[in-house]
Amino acid sequence: MLRLTDELLWVLRREGLAIATSQAIDAVRALRLVGFESREDVREALAAVIVQRPGDRVRFERGFDGFFSRSGHRRTLWERLEGKGFSASELAALRELLDQLAASAPDGALNTLLGRGADLDRLLHLAGTSRVLEAMQSPLQAGFYTHRLLDRIGAREARDALGALRVRLVDALGDERASALASELEAELAKASDDVRAFVRKSLDEREREREREDGPRDLLSTPFSSLDDGEVEEVRRAVRRFVQRLRGGERVRRRRARRGRVDAHRTLRLALRTDGVPIMLARRARRRDKPRLVILCDVSESVRFVARFLLELAYAAQELFSGTRTFVFVSELGETTRLFEESPVETALAHAYSGAVVPVTHNSNYGRALRTFEQRVVPELDRRTTVVVLGDGRTNYLDPAAEVLDAIRARARALVWLCPEPRAAWATGDSAMPRYAPRCTNVLEVRSARDLEDAARLLVSLR
Repeated sequence: MLRLTDELLWVLRREGLAIATSQAIDAVRALRLVGFESREDVREALAAVIVQRPGDRVRFERGFDGFFSRSGHRRTLWERLEGKGFSASELAALRELLDQLAASAPDGALNTLLGRGADLDRLLHLAGTSRVLEAMQSPLQAGFYTHRLLDRIGAREARDALGALRVRLVDALGDERASALASELEAELAKASDDVRAFVRKSLDEREREREREDGPRDLLSTPFSSLDDGEVEEVRRAVRRFVQRLRGGERVRRRRARRGRVDAHRTLRLALRTDGVPIMLARRARRRDKPRLVILCDVSESVRFVARFLLELAYAAQELFSGTRTFVFVSELGETTRLFEESPVETALAHAYSGAVVPVTHNSNYGRALRTFEQRVVPELDRRTTVVVLGDGRTNYLDPAAEVLDAIRARARALVWLCPEPRAAWATGDSAMPRYAPRCTNVLEVRSARDLEDAARLLVSLR
Protein backbone atom coordinates (compact mmCIF):
# COMPACT_ATOMS: atom_id res chain seq x y z
CA MET A 1 0.00 0.00 0.00
CA LEU A 2 2.84 2.39 0.80
CA ARG A 3 4.36 2.04 -2.67
CA LEU A 4 0.99 2.57 -4.33
CA THR A 5 0.32 5.65 -2.21
CA ASP A 6 3.81 6.96 -2.90
CA GLU A 7 3.32 6.63 -6.66
CA LEU A 8 -0.11 8.27 -6.47
CA LEU A 9 1.28 11.25 -4.55
CA TRP A 10 4.08 11.49 -7.10
CA VAL A 11 1.54 11.74 -9.92
CA LEU A 12 -0.37 14.44 -8.03
CA ARG A 13 2.84 16.40 -7.51
CA ARG A 14 3.53 16.14 -11.24
CA GLU A 15 0.19 17.89 -11.78
CA GLY A 16 1.48 20.87 -9.79
CA LEU A 17 0.05 20.13 -6.35
CA ALA A 18 2.30 21.07 -3.43
CA ILE A 19 2.12 18.11 -1.03
CA ALA A 20 4.03 18.51 2.23
CA THR A 21 5.42 15.57 4.20
CA SER A 22 2.72 16.02 6.84
CA GLN A 23 0.05 15.79 4.14
CA ALA A 24 1.64 12.62 2.75
CA ILE A 25 1.50 11.05 6.23
CA ASP A 26 -2.15 12.11 6.58
CA ALA A 27 -2.87 10.61 3.15
CA VAL A 28 -1.47 7.23 4.23
CA ARG A 29 -3.54 7.33 7.43
CA ALA A 30 -6.67 8.23 5.49
CA LEU A 31 -6.18 5.41 3.00
CA ARG A 32 -5.65 2.92 5.80
CA LEU A 33 -9.05 3.93 7.14
CA VAL A 34 -11.03 3.85 3.88
CA GLY A 35 -9.09 1.12 2.02
CA PHE A 36 -8.91 0.79 -1.78
CA GLU A 37 -12.24 -0.97 -2.37
CA SER A 38 -14.07 2.18 -3.49
CA ARG A 39 -12.36 4.60 -5.86
CA GLU A 40 -14.68 7.42 -4.81
CA ASP A 41 -13.86 6.87 -1.13
CA VAL A 42 -10.15 7.04 -1.99
CA ARG A 43 -10.74 10.18 -4.07
CA GLU A 44 -12.58 12.07 -1.35
CA ALA A 45 -10.25 10.93 1.45
CA LEU A 46 -7.19 12.14 -0.45
CA ALA A 47 -8.88 15.36 -1.54
CA ALA A 48 -9.71 16.14 2.09
CA VAL A 49 -6.05 16.15 3.10
CA ILE A 50 -4.38 17.40 -0.13
CA VAL A 51 -6.65 19.98 -1.79
CA GLN A 52 -6.13 23.34 -0.09
CA ARG A 53 -7.43 25.85 -2.66
CA PRO A 54 -10.36 25.71 -5.12
CA GLY A 55 -7.97 25.78 -8.07
CA ASP A 56 -6.17 22.68 -6.76
CA ARG A 57 -9.25 20.51 -7.25
CA VAL A 58 -8.96 20.50 -11.04
CA ARG A 59 -5.32 19.39 -10.91
CA PHE A 60 -6.16 16.80 -8.27
CA GLU A 61 -8.96 15.30 -10.38
CA ARG A 62 -6.76 15.20 -13.47
CA GLY A 63 -3.91 13.46 -11.67
CA PHE A 64 -6.17 11.08 -9.76
CA ASP A 65 -8.11 9.97 -12.84
CA GLY A 66 -4.89 9.60 -14.81
CA PHE A 67 -3.40 7.38 -12.11
CA PHE A 68 -6.40 5.06 -12.06
CA SER A 69 -6.95 5.11 -15.82
CA ARG A 70 -6.49 2.08 -18.02
CA SER A 71 -2.78 2.82 -18.33
CA GLY A 72 -2.54 2.67 -14.54
CA HIS A 73 0.20 4.12 -12.40
CA ARG A 74 3.77 4.40 -13.59
CA ARG A 75 5.43 1.01 -13.69
CA THR A 76 8.77 0.34 -12.04
CA LEU A 77 11.95 0.08 -14.07
CA TRP A 78 11.81 -3.70 -13.77
CA GLU A 79 8.23 -3.85 -14.99
CA ARG A 80 9.07 -1.62 -17.91
CA LEU A 81 12.09 -3.74 -18.88
CA GLU A 82 10.10 -6.93 -18.49
CA GLY A 83 7.54 -5.46 -20.85
CA LYS A 84 10.36 -4.94 -23.37
CA GLY A 85 11.04 -8.69 -23.40
CA PHE A 86 14.00 -9.04 -21.05
CA SER A 87 14.08 -12.29 -19.09
CA ALA A 88 14.06 -12.70 -15.32
CA SER A 89 17.68 -13.89 -15.36
CA GLU A 90 18.79 -10.85 -17.39
CA LEU A 91 17.00 -8.50 -15.00
CA ALA A 92 18.52 -10.30 -12.02
CA ALA A 93 21.98 -9.78 -13.50
CA LEU A 94 21.21 -6.10 -14.07
CA ARG A 95 19.93 -5.69 -10.52
CA GLU A 96 23.11 -7.23 -9.11
CA LEU A 97 25.33 -4.97 -11.23
CA LEU A 98 23.34 -1.87 -10.24
CA ASP A 99 23.73 -2.82 -6.58
CA GLN A 100 27.48 -3.13 -7.08
CA LEU A 101 27.65 0.29 -8.75
CA ALA A 102 25.52 1.82 -6.00
CA ALA A 103 27.90 0.46 -3.38
CA SER A 104 30.82 2.21 -5.09
CA ALA A 105 28.81 5.41 -5.75
CA PRO A 106 26.86 6.24 -2.57
CA ASP A 107 24.86 9.06 -4.17
CA GLY A 108 22.93 6.46 -6.23
CA ALA A 109 22.25 8.90 -9.07
CA LEU A 110 21.98 6.16 -11.70
CA ASN A 111 19.48 4.10 -9.70
CA THR A 112 17.37 7.15 -8.92
CA LEU A 113 17.26 8.42 -12.50
CA LEU A 114 16.56 4.98 -13.95
CA GLY A 115 13.84 4.34 -11.39
CA ARG A 116 12.23 7.74 -12.02
CA GLY A 117 8.84 7.97 -10.31
CA ALA A 118 8.61 8.83 -6.64
CA ASP A 119 12.35 8.51 -5.88
CA LEU A 120 13.22 11.09 -8.53
CA ASP A 121 10.37 13.30 -7.37
CA ARG A 122 11.67 13.27 -3.80
CA LEU A 123 15.16 14.14 -5.02
CA LEU A 124 13.84 17.08 -7.05
CA HIS A 125 11.94 18.45 -4.06
CA LEU A 126 14.98 18.57 -1.80
CA ALA A 127 15.83 22.13 -0.73
CA GLY A 128 19.24 21.99 -2.36
CA THR A 129 17.83 21.21 -5.79
CA SER A 130 14.88 23.59 -5.59
CA ARG A 131 17.27 26.48 -4.90
CA VAL A 132 18.76 25.97 -8.36
CA LEU A 133 15.58 27.47 -9.82
CA GLU A 134 15.42 30.54 -7.61
CA ALA A 135 17.49 32.72 -9.96
CA MET A 136 15.36 31.99 -13.01
CA GLN A 137 13.68 35.11 -14.36
CA SER A 138 11.82 33.78 -17.38
CA PRO A 139 9.94 30.56 -18.16
CA LEU A 140 11.83 30.55 -21.45
CA GLN A 141 15.01 29.80 -19.51
CA ALA A 142 13.60 26.41 -18.55
CA GLY A 143 16.00 24.54 -20.82
CA PHE A 144 19.08 26.17 -19.33
CA TYR A 145 17.97 25.59 -15.75
CA THR A 146 16.91 22.03 -16.54
CA HIS A 147 20.52 21.31 -17.47
CA ARG A 148 21.70 22.93 -14.24
CA LEU A 149 19.25 20.86 -12.21
CA LEU A 150 20.29 17.66 -14.00
CA ASP A 151 23.91 18.42 -13.13
CA ARG A 152 22.89 19.05 -9.52
CA ILE A 153 21.18 15.66 -9.14
CA GLY A 154 24.05 13.79 -10.76
CA ALA A 155 22.90 13.17 -14.34
CA ARG A 156 26.44 13.46 -15.68
CA GLU A 157 27.72 10.93 -13.13
CA ALA A 158 24.79 8.67 -14.01
CA ARG A 159 25.77 8.71 -17.69
CA ASP A 160 29.35 7.83 -16.75
CA ALA A 161 28.10 5.02 -14.51
CA LEU A 162 25.95 3.73 -17.35
CA GLY A 163 29.05 3.49 -19.52
CA ALA A 164 30.74 1.35 -16.87
CA LEU A 165 27.58 -0.71 -16.52
CA ARG A 166 27.53 -1.42 -20.25
CA VAL A 167 31.00 -3.01 -20.01
CA ARG A 168 29.91 -5.24 -17.13
CA LEU A 169 26.71 -6.23 -18.94
CA VAL A 170 28.78 -7.54 -21.85
CA ASP A 171 30.62 -9.87 -19.46
CA ALA A 172 27.35 -11.02 -17.90
CA LEU A 173 25.01 -11.28 -20.91
CA GLY A 174 27.10 -11.17 -24.08
CA ASP A 175 27.38 -8.43 -26.69
CA GLU A 176 23.90 -8.65 -28.26
CA ARG A 177 21.74 -8.72 -25.13
CA ALA A 178 24.01 -6.30 -23.30
CA SER A 179 23.72 -3.81 -26.16
CA ALA A 180 19.93 -4.13 -26.23
CA LEU A 181 19.62 -3.68 -22.47
CA ALA A 182 22.06 -0.76 -22.38
CA SER A 183 20.08 0.97 -25.15
CA GLU A 184 16.90 0.66 -23.09
CA LEU A 185 18.68 2.08 -20.05
CA GLU A 186 19.91 5.03 -22.13
CA ALA A 187 16.32 5.63 -23.21
CA GLU A 188 15.26 5.55 -19.55
CA LEU A 189 17.84 8.21 -18.70
CA ALA A 190 16.53 10.37 -21.55
CA LYS A 191 12.99 10.01 -20.19
CA ALA A 192 14.26 10.97 -16.74
CA SER A 193 15.63 14.17 -18.29
CA ASP A 194 12.16 14.82 -19.71
CA ASP A 195 10.71 14.30 -16.22
CA VAL A 196 13.12 16.89 -14.83
CA ARG A 197 12.21 19.32 -17.60
CA ALA A 198 8.50 18.85 -16.78
CA PHE A 199 9.25 19.45 -13.09
CA VAL A 200 11.00 22.74 -13.91
CA ARG A 201 8.09 23.95 -16.01
CA LYS A 202 5.47 23.00 -13.46
CA SER A 203 7.46 24.73 -10.74
CA LEU A 204 7.59 27.89 -12.84
CA ASP A 205 3.89 27.70 -13.65
CA GLU A 206 3.07 27.38 -9.97
CA ARG A 207 5.30 30.35 -9.17
CA GLU A 208 3.56 32.41 -11.84
CA ARG A 209 0.12 31.46 -10.50
CA GLU A 210 1.22 32.43 -7.02
CA ARG A 211 2.35 35.84 -8.28
CA GLU A 212 -0.97 36.24 -10.05
CA ARG A 213 -2.87 35.50 -6.85
CA GLU A 214 -0.79 38.12 -5.04
CA ASP A 215 -0.90 40.79 -7.74
CA GLY A 216 -4.41 40.24 -9.09
CA PRO A 217 -5.44 39.66 -12.74
CA ARG A 218 -2.55 39.89 -15.17
CA ASP A 219 -2.29 41.67 -18.47
CA LEU A 220 -2.32 38.75 -20.92
CA LEU A 221 -0.65 40.73 -23.70
CA SER A 222 2.30 41.41 -21.39
CA THR A 223 2.41 37.90 -19.92
CA PRO A 224 5.25 35.66 -21.17
CA PHE A 225 3.94 33.19 -23.73
CA SER A 226 5.14 30.19 -21.73
CA SER A 227 3.07 31.25 -18.71
CA LEU A 228 -0.25 31.25 -20.59
CA ASP A 229 -2.74 28.44 -20.11
CA ASP A 230 -4.76 27.04 -23.03
CA GLY A 231 -7.65 29.49 -22.66
CA GLU A 232 -5.30 32.45 -22.36
CA VAL A 233 -3.37 31.31 -25.44
CA GLU A 234 -6.54 31.49 -27.52
CA GLU A 235 -7.37 34.93 -26.15
CA VAL A 236 -3.88 36.19 -27.01
CA ARG A 237 -4.15 34.65 -30.48
CA ARG A 238 -7.34 36.61 -31.08
CA ALA A 239 -5.61 39.79 -29.91
CA VAL A 240 -2.68 39.14 -32.27
CA ARG A 241 -5.09 38.56 -35.18
CA ARG A 242 -6.86 41.85 -34.40
CA PHE A 243 -3.51 43.61 -34.41
CA VAL A 244 -2.65 42.10 -37.80
CA GLN A 245 -6.00 43.26 -39.17
CA ARG A 246 -5.16 46.80 -38.06
CA LEU A 247 -1.79 46.59 -39.81
CA ARG A 248 -3.42 45.31 -42.98
CA GLY A 249 -6.06 48.03 -42.83
CA GLY A 250 -3.36 50.67 -42.54
CA GLU A 251 -1.55 49.11 -45.49
CA ARG A 252 -4.69 49.29 -47.66
CA VAL A 253 -5.10 52.99 -46.80
CA ARG A 254 -1.46 53.61 -47.68
CA ARG A 255 -1.87 51.87 -51.02
CA ARG A 256 -4.95 53.91 -51.92
CA ARG A 257 -3.04 57.10 -51.19
CA ALA A 258 -0.08 55.87 -53.19
CA ARG A 259 -1.98 55.01 -56.37
CA ARG A 260 -1.41 58.45 -57.79
CA GLY A 261 1.96 58.83 -56.10
CA ARG A 262 2.95 61.15 -53.27
CA VAL A 263 3.18 64.90 -53.84
CA ASP A 264 6.70 66.01 -54.80
CA ALA A 265 7.03 69.39 -53.05
CA HIS A 266 10.21 70.46 -54.88
CA ARG A 267 8.83 69.78 -58.38
CA THR A 268 5.49 71.37 -57.46
CA LEU A 269 7.24 74.60 -56.44
CA ARG A 270 9.30 74.62 -59.63
CA LEU A 271 6.11 74.25 -61.71
CA ALA A 272 4.53 77.08 -59.71
CA LEU A 273 7.14 79.47 -61.12
CA ARG A 274 5.20 79.32 -64.42
CA THR A 275 2.06 80.63 -62.70
CA ASP A 276 3.56 83.42 -60.61
CA GLY A 277 4.26 81.12 -57.67
CA VAL A 278 0.70 79.76 -57.43
CA PRO A 279 0.87 75.91 -57.21
CA ILE A 280 -1.91 75.11 -59.66
CA MET A 281 -0.40 71.80 -60.85
CA LEU A 282 0.74 69.18 -58.36
CA ALA A 283 3.78 67.14 -59.30
CA ARG A 284 3.85 63.62 -57.92
CA ARG A 285 6.60 61.16 -57.32
CA ALA A 286 6.57 57.95 -59.28
CA ARG A 287 5.32 54.99 -57.29
CA ARG A 288 8.05 52.81 -55.88
CA ARG A 289 8.00 49.41 -57.52
CA ASP A 290 10.50 47.58 -55.34
CA LYS A 291 8.24 45.55 -53.07
CA PRO A 292 9.87 44.45 -49.81
CA ARG A 293 10.46 40.81 -48.96
CA LEU A 294 10.69 39.00 -45.65
CA VAL A 295 12.87 36.00 -44.71
CA ILE A 296 12.33 34.37 -41.31
CA LEU A 297 14.82 32.02 -39.66
CA CYS A 298 13.14 30.41 -36.67
CA ASP A 299 14.55 28.25 -33.88
CA VAL A 300 11.91 25.61 -33.05
CA SER A 301 13.80 23.86 -30.26
CA GLU A 302 11.92 23.17 -27.05
CA SER A 303 13.08 26.32 -25.24
CA VAL A 304 11.63 28.79 -27.77
CA ARG A 305 8.99 26.76 -29.60
CA PHE A 306 6.05 28.63 -28.10
CA VAL A 307 7.29 32.05 -29.19
CA ALA A 308 8.20 30.67 -32.62
CA ARG A 309 4.64 29.48 -33.06
CA PHE A 310 3.23 32.96 -32.48
CA LEU A 311 5.79 34.60 -34.76
CA LEU A 312 5.06 32.21 -37.64
CA GLU A 313 1.32 32.71 -37.20
CA LEU A 314 1.73 36.48 -37.28
CA ALA A 315 4.06 36.39 -40.29
CA TYR A 316 1.61 34.45 -42.41
CA ALA A 317 -1.39 36.45 -41.26
CA ALA A 318 0.44 39.59 -42.45
CA GLN A 319 1.71 38.26 -45.79
CA GLU A 320 0.09 41.01 -47.83
CA LEU A 321 2.39 43.53 -46.17
CA PHE A 322 5.31 41.99 -48.08
CA SER A 323 5.76 40.85 -51.65
CA GLY A 324 7.02 37.47 -50.48
CA THR A 325 7.70 35.63 -47.25
CA ARG A 326 10.15 32.75 -46.92
CA THR A 327 10.43 30.80 -43.69
CA PHE A 328 13.07 28.43 -42.39
CA VAL A 329 13.08 26.45 -39.16
CA PHE A 330 16.01 24.85 -37.39
CA VAL A 331 17.20 23.05 -34.30
CA SER A 332 20.51 21.59 -35.38
CA GLU A 333 19.56 21.24 -39.05
CA LEU A 334 17.93 23.88 -41.28
CA GLY A 335 14.75 23.25 -43.25
CA GLU A 336 12.55 25.50 -45.41
CA THR A 337 8.83 25.66 -44.61
CA THR A 338 7.72 28.26 -47.17
CA ARG A 339 5.73 25.87 -49.35
CA LEU A 340 4.34 24.06 -46.31
CA PHE A 341 2.74 27.27 -45.04
CA GLU A 342 1.58 28.31 -48.51
CA GLU A 343 -0.22 25.02 -49.14
CA SER A 344 -1.64 24.28 -45.67
CA PRO A 345 -3.61 26.12 -42.98
CA VAL A 346 -1.33 27.65 -40.37
CA GLU A 347 -2.33 25.17 -37.64
CA THR A 348 -1.67 22.20 -39.91
CA ALA A 349 1.63 23.62 -41.09
CA LEU A 350 2.79 24.33 -37.54
CA ALA A 351 1.88 20.83 -36.37
CA HIS A 352 3.79 19.37 -39.31
CA ALA A 353 6.84 21.54 -38.65
CA TYR A 354 6.93 20.63 -34.96
CA SER A 355 6.43 16.91 -35.58
CA GLY A 356 10.00 16.52 -36.84
CA ALA A 357 8.97 16.09 -40.47
CA VAL A 358 10.96 19.16 -41.59
CA VAL A 359 13.97 19.01 -39.26
CA PRO A 360 14.75 16.70 -36.31
CA VAL A 361 13.30 18.45 -33.25
CA THR A 362 14.79 16.25 -30.54
CA HIS A 363 18.41 17.27 -31.19
CA ASN A 364 20.27 19.91 -29.21
CA SER A 365 20.38 23.37 -30.80
CA ASN A 366 23.31 23.99 -33.14
CA TYR A 367 23.16 27.61 -34.27
CA GLY A 368 26.51 27.41 -36.04
CA ARG A 369 25.45 24.56 -38.31
CA ALA A 370 22.07 26.14 -39.08
CA LEU A 371 23.58 29.56 -39.86
CA ARG A 372 26.26 28.11 -42.12
CA THR A 373 23.63 26.15 -44.05
CA PHE A 374 21.59 29.35 -44.35
CA GLU A 375 24.69 31.15 -45.62
CA GLN A 376 25.23 28.57 -48.36
CA ARG A 377 21.61 28.19 -49.45
CA VAL A 378 19.94 31.56 -48.91
CA VAL A 379 22.39 34.43 -48.37
CA PRO A 380 23.41 34.62 -52.08
CA GLU A 381 19.74 35.31 -52.92
CA LEU A 382 19.35 38.22 -50.49
CA ASP A 383 19.19 41.82 -51.72
CA ARG A 384 18.45 45.31 -50.42
CA ARG A 385 14.71 44.69 -50.61
CA THR A 386 14.90 41.85 -48.07
CA THR A 387 14.50 42.02 -44.31
CA VAL A 388 15.85 38.98 -42.47
CA VAL A 389 14.35 38.07 -39.09
CA VAL A 390 15.98 35.56 -36.74
CA LEU A 391 14.03 34.23 -33.77
CA GLY A 392 16.05 32.36 -31.16
CA ASP A 393 17.49 32.46 -27.68
CA GLY A 394 21.05 32.20 -29.02
CA ARG A 395 21.91 29.31 -26.72
CA THR A 396 24.47 27.29 -28.62
CA ASN A 397 25.18 24.40 -26.21
CA TYR A 398 28.76 25.74 -26.22
CA LEU A 399 29.16 24.91 -29.91
CA ASP A 400 30.59 27.26 -32.56
CA PRO A 401 28.06 30.13 -32.89
CA ALA A 402 29.19 31.09 -36.43
CA ALA A 403 28.48 34.74 -35.61
CA GLU A 404 30.35 35.91 -38.71
CA VAL A 405 27.49 34.60 -40.86
CA LEU A 406 25.39 37.49 -39.55
CA ASP A 407 27.92 39.91 -41.07
CA ALA A 408 27.34 38.30 -44.48
CA ILE A 409 23.56 38.55 -44.04
CA ARG A 410 23.65 42.19 -42.99
CA ALA A 411 25.96 43.11 -45.87
CA ARG A 412 23.39 41.94 -48.41
CA ALA A 413 20.00 42.47 -46.75
CA ARG A 414 18.05 45.65 -46.10
CA ALA A 415 17.93 44.86 -42.37
CA LEU A 416 18.74 42.03 -39.97
CA VAL A 417 16.45 41.83 -36.94
CA TRP A 418 16.98 39.36 -34.09
CA LEU A 419 14.05 38.55 -31.80
CA CYS A 420 15.22 36.97 -28.54
CA PRO A 421 12.71 35.41 -26.11
CA GLU A 422 15.06 35.81 -23.14
CA PRO A 423 15.56 38.97 -21.05
CA ARG A 424 18.75 40.90 -21.72
CA ALA A 425 19.98 40.11 -18.22
CA ALA A 426 20.29 36.45 -19.24
CA TRP A 427 22.17 37.04 -22.50
CA ALA A 428 25.61 36.91 -20.91
CA THR A 429 24.93 33.74 -18.93
CA GLY A 430 25.80 30.13 -19.67
CA ASP A 431 25.97 29.12 -23.33
CA SER A 432 24.24 32.24 -24.69
CA ALA A 433 25.96 33.72 -27.76
CA MET A 434 23.73 36.80 -27.82
CA PRO A 435 26.63 39.11 -26.82
CA ARG A 436 28.29 38.04 -30.11
CA TYR A 437 25.14 38.04 -32.22
CA ALA A 438 23.56 41.32 -31.07
CA PRO A 439 26.22 43.81 -32.33
CA ARG A 440 25.97 42.31 -35.82
CA CYS A 441 22.22 42.98 -36.17
CA THR A 442 20.34 46.09 -37.26
CA ASN A 443 17.91 45.67 -34.35
CA VAL A 444 17.67 43.23 -31.44
CA LEU A 445 14.43 42.97 -29.47
CA GLU A 446 13.22 40.97 -26.50
CA VAL A 447 10.08 39.11 -27.57
CA ARG A 448 8.55 37.33 -24.60
CA SER A 449 4.91 38.34 -24.89
CA ALA A 450 2.24 39.36 -27.39
CA ARG A 451 2.93 43.03 -26.71
CA ASP A 452 6.60 42.50 -27.51
CA LEU A 453 5.57 40.73 -30.70
CA GLU A 454 3.38 43.68 -31.70
CA ASP A 455 6.33 46.03 -31.21
CA ALA A 456 8.47 43.76 -33.39
CA ALA A 457 5.81 43.69 -36.11
CA ARG A 458 5.60 47.49 -36.13
CA LEU A 459 9.38 47.65 -36.48
CA LEU A 460 9.34 45.26 -39.45
CA VAL A 461 6.66 47.32 -41.18
CA SER A 462 8.65 50.51 -40.61
CA LEU A 463 11.78 48.92 -42.11
CA ARG A 464 10.11 48.19 -45.45
